[in-house]
Amino acid sequence: MNYLIRTYVFVLLSFVSIAAYAEDTLAEKLPNWAGENLTGDWGGSRAELYKKGIDIGLTHKSDVLSNINGGIKRGTAWEGHTEARLTLDLEKVLGLNATTIYLHYHSDLGSKFNNYYVGSFLGVDNIEVAENTAQFYHAWIQKNFADDSISLLAGIYPIDSEFYVTETSGLFLGPSYGMANELAQTGKNGPPVFPLGTPAVRVKLTSPDKNFYVQGAVTNGMPGNPNSHSGTQIKLDGSLKIVEFGWTPQSETPVAKAEEEVEVAETFHKTAVGFWRYSSRFDDLSDIDGNGNPVRRHSQGAYLLTEHSLYTEPDHPAQGLSGFFRLGFASEDIHQVDWTSSIGFRYHGLFEGRDDDIAGAAITLNHASDKYKLLNTSESHETDLELTYRAQIKPWLALQPSLQVIVHPNMDKTVDDAWVLGLRTEIEF
Repeated sequence: MNYLIRTYVFVLLSFVSIAAYAEDTLAEKLPNWAGENLTGDWGGSRAELYKKGIDIGLTHKSDVLSNINGGIKRGTAWEGHTEARLTLDLEKVLGLNATTIYLHYHSDLGSKFNNYYVGSFLGVDNIEVAENTAQFYHAWIQKNFADDSISLLAGIYPIDSEFYVTETSGLFLGPSYGMANELAQTGKNGPPVFPLGTPAVRVKLTSPDKNFYVQGAVTNGMPGNPNSHSGTQIKLDGSLKIVEFGWTPQSETPVAKAEEEVEVAETFHKTAVGFWRYSSRFDDLSDIDGNGNPVRRHSQGAYLLTEHSLYTEPDHPAQGLSGFFRLGFASEDIHQVDWTSSIGFRYHGLFEGRDDDIAGAAITLNHASDKYKLLNTSESHETDLELTYRAQIKPWLALQPSLQVIVHPNMDKTVDDAWVLGLRTEIEF
């Protein structure tokens, strides 16, 4: 009898220990809203929603920019960007395995700093928009198969969320470090990149070892509506097709243990090539047909990108130096720019005691096509240089000063090089 009692107590304690461990493990996996968000865990509501498959994110960015020399004229302006994100894990919500719904709605306000003060090719601030409005940037459903090696997505979708992306370039304020300029200049109302998503279908195949992937998308050829910038607009007009082949070598992630926390390495290893083409045709910059009308040509191009971790601090694997390089081409007969190239570096934790800060330097060259140069007697290029430092003041608050130098803004020989000072404030709610 005593043996049975002891056995019963042992089993009971084991189950209690397992349950406690499972609860601790779940708690560890939950985001740390109380520490990393200004509004915290909303009295536990965020955690409860997350456990049920509902994740809500709120972010605001405010940029103050000042052109201190050159460009169109001196001046200062403010730009604001607020976004709300909702992720639904439908396996938890409805029992649909490996299925996700993602909604991203944003509002953009402020002066048109580049238009009024600088006059660069495609802007100096990645949250500046043509018209102040609020709209859906993402609204899609994704279904994964075969242990996530096959992924299908459909809905309102921007290609700059997955195509032509280098994470290390995301530090910078200049638009050219998001979607590269030679592709960003294309289309009847731009391509489906910030701030506009468009109806699309995307498929992605990943190798079992996660070392290789191929992804392709077919999107509406004209995001938004050129005649109306208010709210979410959908007007079907042709298509844009894009495909990307990537190599993402997997390696063991270094981990260092401090006194009370574990520090996981921030590593970047990616090389990819991509190709894109519009179904619609566009006017040649100069060639005309026998009737005196512009020759119509396809808009198409290709790109190469690579980013890598170059140095990791031995005792702090989350800190170190990484860099990126991108090179892209677009049809020279119909576009102002026929190729662009950018290179940049960032150091996470450059200064002692500022482990979460990131310093960066990058440069982009936008090369004018021969026909554009001939028609506009322009400079052969616009070159954009940016130096920036993102200071993580609180887990939910970052301040990021920057200096940008724009050489030959918009390739205009009559405009002096512009010097732009900026300060971004980013708050995670």
